[in-house]
Amino acid sequence: MPRGKYVNHKGRNRHFTSPEELEAERANESKKKWRDTREESSGEEDEEEGSAEGSDESEEESEEEVKGAGALIEIQNPNRQAKKAFVKAADVEETDKPQLTRREREQIEKQKAHAAYMKRHAEGKTSQAKADLARLAIIKQHRAEAAARREAEKKGKDTK
Repeated sequence: MPRGKYVNHKGRNRHFTSPEELEAERANESKKKWRDTREESSGEEDEEEGSAEGSDESEEESEEEVKGAGALIEIQNPNRQAKKAFVKAADVEETDKPQLTRREREQIEKQKAHAAYMKRHAEGKTSQAKADLARLAIIKQHRAEAAARREAEKKGKDTK
C-alpha cells in the first residue's frame, strides 16, 4: 500500500487484449456480416411477393434510422415523440394560424370574456350594473331632496 493521501497510477500493470480474444471478435464480425446478407436476400424475396401491398411501409422504414434494439423491436408508445421532419418554407401554407400554447389560449379567452362582461356592464345588463344603477337612483333622489330643502331654506331666509 502506498503511503500518503493520493495513489500514484504510474507504473501500474497494463491490460492488453489477448490474440485469442481478437480472433474471436473477428469471427463474430464475419458471422454478423453473413447473417446480414442472409436477411437481405430473404427480405428481397418478401418484397417481390408483397410489393403491391407494402411498398409504402418499406420506404418509410428505410428512411428512419433506428439505433440499437429499435431495429428489432417495434415500439408502440403513445408518449414517444417521433422525429419531426423538416418542412421547407415553400411547402408551408400562409393560411395556417400559428399554434398557441394552452396558457396563451386561456389568456386570450379571459380577455375576451372580460371585454364582453364590461360591454354588458356598460349596457346595464349585469346584476352588478343593475345594483349600481339602483344605488345611483337612490343617491340622486336624496340629492334632489336635499337641494329642494336648501332652496326652501333660502326662500325662507329671504322672506324673513
